[in-house]
Amino acid sequence: MTAVIVALLMMRDAPSRPDEATSRDDVSWRAAIEGLRFVFRSPLIRSTMLLDFFATFFSSATALLPIFAQDILKVGATGYGWLYAAPAIGATMMSAAMVFLTSKIDRRGPVLLWAVGLYGAATVAFGFSRSFWITFACLALTGVADTVSMVIRNIVRQLETPDRLRGRMIGVNMIFFIGGPQMGEMEAGAVANWFGATFSIITSGIGCLLAVSWIAASTPALRRYRTTPVPALDALTAEPVRATQSASTT
Repeated sequence: MTAVIVALLMMRDAPSRPDEATSRDDVSWRAAIEGLRFVFRSPLIRSTMLLDFFATFFSSATALLPIFAQDILKVGATGYGWLYAAPAIGATMMSAAMVFLTSKIDRRGPVLLWAVGLYGAATVAFGFSRSFWITFACLALTGVADTVSMVIRNIVRQLETPDRLRGRMIGVNMIFFIGGPQMGEMEAGAVANWFGATFSIITSGIGCLLAVSWIAASTPALRRYRTTPVPALDALTAEPVRATQSASTT
């Protein structure tokens, strides 16, 4: 908290306030609409937010962990504690690794898609597992995949959003970030009540995989997103054309 306060106090060259003659409510509404328009018209921003939402909505595995710990794996309170901590353990280890790996990841779009796909696959494996250690490994793997996905998603959003719209973009993203897990836990509990916990977890993981496949197929810009441009080939000579290209479209 102290670091955040210090950073705010050190900010300089803040943009001037809007004309006092303009209604504050009118400015707020226009700013909100402009932010929403930007998010939903930008394929990269929109797709990363949808990935965030679907991953947390379909793969809210921790909501059903008490049932697995007590009735399926029969590991008691101690085992439940370790299972609950497994995603955080995986996330912590991967967070340390991402400090060194982030700058080395060139094909960030494909890595993001594979990370969310791994998240869904690990959730499916968790649903099928009847071994404590396999379940623990699957949950830790969800933490690993979620960390990779979160880091790359945030990088893409920050780099592809103009400065003046960044705050509004983050505001819209919070709707996906907060709403996904809450709605996902409700969905997981309802399906578990009707068809059982195992069915709920497995179908949630499959739903995540289907969502990733759909987003990958419908958003070519995300599939091609890289940190460095790929040189185009001349149609006649098949030699690289020395031209500057945007990293988000190559």
